[in-house]
Amino acid sequence: MLKDSAILITYDNKDSLKEALGLCDAAGYEVRKIIQQRILNKSKYGLGEGKVEEIKEMLGSIKPDVIIFDEILKPSQNYNLASTLKTNILDREALILEIFERRAKSSESTLQVKMAQLRYEMSRAKEKVRLAKMGEQPGFMGIGKFEVDIYFNDIKNRMNNVKTKLAKSSTQRALHRQARKRFGFRTVSLAGYTSAGKTTLFNVLTGEEREESPKLFTTLSTTTRKITLKNLEVLISDTVGFISRLPAYMVQAFKSTLEELVYTDVVIVVIDVSDTSLELRKKFKSCISTLDEIGVNKDKMIFALNKSDLTSKEEIMEKANLLGLSDNKRWLAISSTTGFNISQLKTLIYQALDNTPLFEQKNEISKPKIRIDYDD
Repeated sequence: MLKDSAILITYDNKDSLKEALGLCDAAGYEVRKIIQQRILNKSKYGLGEGKVEEIKEMLGSIKPDVIIFDEILKPSQNYNLASTLKTNILDREALILEIFERRAKSSESTLQVKMAQLRYEMSRAKEKVRLAKMGEQPGFMGIGKFEVDIYFNDIKNRMNNVKTKLAKSSTQRALHRQARKRFGFRTVSLAGYTSAGKTTLFNVLTGEEREESPKLFTTLSTTTRKITLKNLEVLISDTVGFISRLPAYMVQAFKSTLEELVYTDVVIVVIDVSDTSLELRKKFKSCISTLDEIGVNKDKMIFALNKSDLTSKEEIMEKANLLGLSDNKRWLAISSTTGFNISQLKTLIYQALDNTPLFEQKNEISKPKIRIDYDD
């Protein structure tokens, strides 16, 4: 399938470029020109005016379908760029939303993406209305003949409709969790930065053949399967990956999926240990802050340093120290591709579950119960 062409504007460092190219590829864009800048938050365009003029001159020869700006633009900046360059502008948020839309397969993930898109639209509604009133509304940003109240009410009504449907999904998930507890099932969830290898690890642990891809956001909907660890039946789930500079409203839109991480007994945080030290620290910080934001207890986290076959033992130890894991007994270097330390990871999961309250209650079922009369 023929890809749309793009000019990519991103930061002047290797890690940012790599991730930005990954996002473009996942969204289906062919990058024909890369422009790297140290600063992308200048008031009028995000870029300096001189650089904008340079881009304008190169448009005739490159003729891109879109210009991708690897930062979150204010509506006014987006409008200024689009008006000056006469080309559709996608900022980082809009690009991620396009990927979400492509990846959504289940009805719930489709609703979650729709909610994120509506929140994105709402956050820009005021500026759109202001520009429309001024008579300045290029095609990509135009709101037609909507009056202000009609425009806002239309977005709100659509959001409320999606919220209602997502609330039903959340209720259904809560019922499933209650059923699992009744039957004594323990739960484990995989979390981590997108492309860290969560789905590959999920397949190794469960024997499944879920789609694996180096592309970002391969997984958007949660999949759960049953495995047995020694004498213990465990339900393991694969979840949506995290990414840096992901706005709070996007995390909120996926709340019904991510809340599984709050209620699960053990969270395996999958880390790509083959990343550069700078990239590794950035991704780790992004993961931990997101988990903290949704309320995941740090005591139930296990850290799996994946892709260890791509680096040396010495470097793995250095990076474990860098992340502050050296004194933490709940981390392990693994390789989902070669199977290295997978059996040890299963043991670590079992030991973590063995120390959680529900497991202790399960072992106490056979103990005698004492009935106490309320009158006594």
